[in-house]
Amino acid sequence: MRYAVISDIHSNLEALNAFLQAAGQLCVDRIICLGDIVGYNANPNECIRLLKEKGAQCVIGNHDSRVAGFEEPTNFNYHAAAAVYWTRDAIDEEGMEFLRNLPRSLLVNRKFMAIHGWVNDTDRYIMGPRDAERNFELMKEARATLGLCFFGHTHVPVAYSQEDGEIVIDRESRIKLKKGVRYLINPGSLGQPRDRDPRASFLIYDTKKNQVNFYRVEYDIHATAEKILAAGLPERLAERLKLGW
Repeated sequence: MRYAVISDIHSNLEALNAFLQAAGQLCVDRIICLGDIVGYNANPNECIRLLKEKGAQCVIGNHDSRVAGFEEPTNFNYHAAAAVYWTRDAIDEEGMEFLRNLPRSLLVNRKFMAIHGWVNDTDRYIMGPRDAERNFELMKEARATLGLCFFGHTHVPVAYSQEDGEIVIDRESRIKLKKGVRYLINPGSLGQPRDRDPRASFLIYDTKKNQVNFYRVEYDIHATAEKILAAGLPERLAERLKLGW
């Protein structure tokens, strides 16, 4: 089975379409989305419909949760909060129902976990080895035999592994998963990368090869940025796409 793992689409239709075209060429069997389908950009309804059409399995992200009304964006910065309020007005009933029914985590075919932030907290960021160590502990508590978890939220592709108590950070484009080693892996952001590379980021997990490969694809950033400005969303959200930040 070949799983495409994506995260943080943030209503970026052009990036999502570019990914779907690449996924078709890469013979993907199933799509897993790690949340933040909406927010920041201008096509929430179209992105939700595409994910539903493709049968993607999704978890809720912190922006999805705010748009759905489970929490208010009181701890968001100005631009993020403005996008939440804009999206609440723009999203249709079908899209809102979709967001409100998303789970906080998924166990996919008993092979891996899918989360947005931390194993036990959608809003918290896994930012380094200490955060990873705590989440490896939470993985053990949640799924005693599970050794692989995909997470999003930071918008930066990275892999953390734990073997014999040691945490290792891996930023290689291909990772061969080892038996007996635990992994926390982030595919990066499809719709708003923050690692200075503006291309859409995702990964493929091949269960037959027991391997993870990271990918980047070009998309029409200019079109996405123009939609942000036309929608009346903050100009900063359009500019940062071009910078990969």
